[in-house]
Amino acid sequence: MEYIASNKVAWEDAFNNRDGAWGEDIVERVHREAYPFFQKDMADVLKKYDMKGRRLAHFCSNNGRELLSLVKSSGAGEGIGFDIAENQVEFANRKSKELKINCRFIATNILDIGEDYSGYFDVALITIGTLCWFKNLGPFFDKISQCLSRNGFLLINEQHPVTDMLCAPGEELYDEATPTVLRNSYFGKEWIDNGGAQYITKKSDCSKKFTSYSHSFSEIVNSLCHSGMNIIQLQEFDYDISGMFEHLDHKGVPLSYVLEVKK
Repeated sequence: MEYIASNKVAWEDAFNNRDGAWGEDIVERVHREAYPFFQKDMADVLKKYDMKGRRLAHFCSNNGRELLSLVKSSGAGEGIGFDIAENQVEFANRKSKELKINCRFIATNILDIGEDYSGYFDVALITIGTLCWFKNLGPFFDKISQCLSRNGFLLINEQHPVTDMLCAPGEELYDEATPTVLRNSYFGKEWIDNGGAQYITKKSDCSKKFTSYSHSFSEIVNSLCHSGMNIIQLQEFDYDISGMFEHLDHKGVPLSYVLEVKK
């Protein structure tokens, strides 16, 4: 798909131009802390599951920090991360070797994961900023379901769909006096961004084009169910995990969620 190929180029470009400190705390924090890089509510959910000796997958694993943290803290037997950006995968594999953790990272389009991983994983993980990179969630969740073992679990910690209706500081329609006014449609939108992945680069220069998509909760739930998975529990939170809406923390706006799913 053209937009996926274009996003791959943009992600690799952003990583090549990353801020020097980005990702350099991974080894220290994974050594020193339990479940670093997870919010407390998500960490509490992860601790409910016995992952000792289990096979874990992280879909869209970025620089590897969440999966490395989870495998180390949970005592999992193996972790495999999948991400489209080849340079981020290379970085994650270096950190895994430094930590001597049984994790490896594979550069691939998630939708192209092969039969080798059918029924392979006991637990799968999706973290902030993943769902927006897929125009249609059905094929994405179908692939995850295919990769999960019977009675396997999928754990999702994501930005709340309501946030796509809001504007963040720096966006054209943002109004500091009325930050909770809804500016965008809830029912899906294509977003084009040439401003760069600023959480990586710490720069506002124009970059190669990113294309992302918003998804309603009904689309997320229906796509999960149609893939043969069942929702166990949903928790919604009034705090931001994206770095875009921290000014709305604890003001009654749904900003993030944790979803537990079983195959």
